[in-house]
Amino acid sequence: MTTTPAQTATIIPLDNVDSALVSALLDTAFEPERHTRTAYKVRDGVDWLPGLSFAALDENEMLVGTIQCWPVALTDESGRPHPLIMVGPVAVLPGHQGQGYGQALMSASIAGIDDRAPLPQVMIGDPEYYGRFWGFTNTPTAGWTLPGPFEQRRLLVRCHNQMVLPETGMLGPWLR
Repeated sequence: MTTTPAQTATIIPLDNVDSALVSALLDTAFEPERHTRTAYKVRDGVDWLPGLSFAALDENEMLVGTIQCWPVALTDESGRPHPLIMVGPVAVLPGHQGQGYGQALMSASIAGIDDRAPLPQVMIGDPEYYGRFWGFTNTPTAGWTLPGPFEQRRLLVRCHNQMVLPETGMLGPWLR
């Protein structure tokens, strides 16, 4: 049997990796202008969640990918915040993309969510890809807004009971 690079990847907690290495990887994967993206505004002022954020190391123990999750909220029209987990960015170095590292990181992060009281997860991504592997959908997010430009079809959510989700609201940081 042949193994793919991701099958030999080591997934470790992201807080075990130097933040400068993480920042350099994100700059390489998304360009330094990544800080101007709407997703950064959604999670502005909050720290990523260590228990759901991971790094992928290749067979040479080199950092090739990361995933971060963030505490965010969908604030409904009455001003009530509904807590969510924002998944992403999922970043893989260009020379390692398409080799399964992103899938391994997503699976590790999703597996870390406690099924006894799961918060809905939200992300900006490809609905066909994230829907097929992890059950994300854009159906409940049609009335949601973000603090910047975004493609409505790419605003995705994963939730065991979609009836708990508000039909409308603004997505932003979870500020307790």
